[in-house]
Amino acid sequence: MIALRALGVAIGLILIWQAVILIFAPPPYFLPSPLAVLVALRDRPDLWRVDAVTTLIETVAGLAIGTVVGAVLALAMSYLPISKRLLLPVLVVSQAIPVFAIAPILALWFGFGVTSKIVMATIAIFFPVTSAFADGLARTDAGLIDLARLYRAKRWQVVTVLRVPNALPDLVTGIRLAAVYAPVGALIGEWVGSTSGLGYAMLFANARSETAVVFAALFLVVAMSVALRAAVDLATSRLTPWAPEIR
Repeated sequence: MIALRALGVAIGLILIWQAVILIFAPPPYFLPSPLAVLVALRDRPDLWRVDAVTTLIETVAGLAIGTVVGAVLALAMSYLPISKRLLLPVLVVSQAIPVFAIAPILALWFGFGVTSKIVMATIAIFFPVTSAFADGLARTDAGLIDLARLYRAKRWQVVTVLRVPNALPDLVTGIRLAAVYAPVGALIGEWVGSTSGLGYAMLFANARSETAVVFAALFLVVAMSVALRAAVDLATSRLTPWAPEIR
């Protein structure tokens, strides 16, 4: 469903874009036509054969690692209340640091390969997962928790039997947000220093005033984000059958 909606929006934007070209006739280096972007995609197969694959690998790896890290941190804060008091300020401070500021440091520490981009994507998306899942774990019905304690349930049983199932819809929400942000994290890492990827291709094309190639790379990034979000929707659609969505 999200893919169909995105396709409808994309068609509408392309029609508006073409109308602007016809009405104002801007120079191609300023705003290329949709046809010029399609030609760039045809003439530069390395964009989707090499650079898009590199960015996709970085994005998927960052999304997977960030989701696991975010979920583990949320569980730790729920299981051990003292860890919440220690970790939460650190997490908030970590999100106050602009990702652009730490990208050069990550490139210095992890090199110009895919590792630094995976770390960047992980940093960009783990907090939405942690925040959403932790909120869900904390909103478990207090009456159910009191009932579990009345039956002398242990803390790990309360977490695994009551809190985690109750928080799964919030975890799904966090992962869906992360799926959209993950390509941005990988792209920022590529802008700072890389030898491949859509961010690298955009910088290289921009330096040579190949605006149509820049737009072609941007189109691939957007398509990747929508496809990733649709894949996450499909993968998580049966994870929370007791919490149907309103469409």
